[in-house]
Amino acid sequence: MNPEATAHPVFCTIVPPHVLDKLARLDDPDRSQRALNTLEHDALQRTRRRITTVRALAAPTGAPSDKPNRTIYDAKRQEVLPGKKVHSEADKPSKDASVNRAHAGLGATFELYLKVYGRHSIDDSGLPLNATVHYGENYDNAFWDGQRMVFGDGDNDLFLDFTIPVDVIGHELTHGVTQHTANLDYFGQSGALNESMSDVFGALIKQYALGQNASQADWLIGAGLLGPNVTGEALRSMKAPGTAYDDDVLGKDPQPATMDNYVKTSRDNGGVHINSGIPNHAFYLLATDLGGNAWERAGQIWYATLTGGDLDKDAQFADFSRLTVAAARTLYGDGAEVQSLLKAWSQVGLPAS
Repeated sequence: MNPEATAHPVFCTIVPPHVLDKLARLDDPDRSQRALNTLEHDALQRTRRRITTVRALAAPTGAPSDKPNRTIYDAKRQEVLPGKKVHSEADKPSKDASVNRAHAGLGATFELYLKVYGRHSIDDSGLPLNATVHYGENYDNAFWDGQRMVFGDGDNDLFLDFTIPVDVIGHELTHGVTQHTANLDYFGQSGALNESMSDVFGALIKQYALGQNASQADWLIGAGLLGPNVTGEALRSMKAPGTAYDDDVLGKDPQPATMDNYVKTSRDNGGVHINSGIPNHAFYLLATDLGGNAWERAGQIWYATLTGGDLDKDAQFADFSRLTVAAARTLYGDGAEVQSLLKAWSQVGLPAS
């Protein structure tokens, strides 16, 4: 890929539009208005991404470093990017916890990709990692805009500070990895695969940082993000899609675990945040069946499939499942890994051979 430009950049948020849509219809003026403001902001950003060529930050020349190059900016609750520069790579910890969490999350993401997969930053060429904190007023989301991570502070009602869960940071940065590799179209099943890749590697980044194996991990995406007035654990569950939250205000987690419950919808770019539960669950089944550290054999199969060059940008679930089996055979032969993988895809209702 041309290092000077990113092909087909998309605007990717961690809180799905279907959640914000429900909140916007509440008979609660404050909550409804906050959701509307977030939806309007995100819709505008998506439109800008469609009509604007987003140029990536220039990667350092020469051999990429094995150390991250992180810069944190503060938007000071304005919707202006990147904001004021407040923290560089060599700086001591900040007095601002959001700055420190963003710095640490960028580092955790860089470390997993380098130490486990030999990848130098999200573009594999040492791309600097930039983030903006304190974005907007009561902004209930975090996003990757093709160039940087951006974090809202939440509203301290339904959502807390979006720098809290390290897997949210890993999730959004992995959209950058996908952007620089398979560049999966952000619609329908290819879009759900795009979202699933971010959930998978976001979960692996958290597990690697915590030193948790597959059986110890909670397999939740966004644990610690939901506010004190929400009945739920997280935004999504890879272990049990559809169970992450069940709340009078947010509603019930709509993710399916299998193709039997695949959701056909024109909303959310064809359900990209909903149907991603199916490949998410397949990865969970594979990782827990294999045991040990999920970033090892299961993660290597997913990474090889994402970066191997055979995954078309409009790939469907069945295409992806078949390619994972081919990658597993290349990596491990016809051993336990392939058998566990075939079983996992079968359990979610997808052909894999």
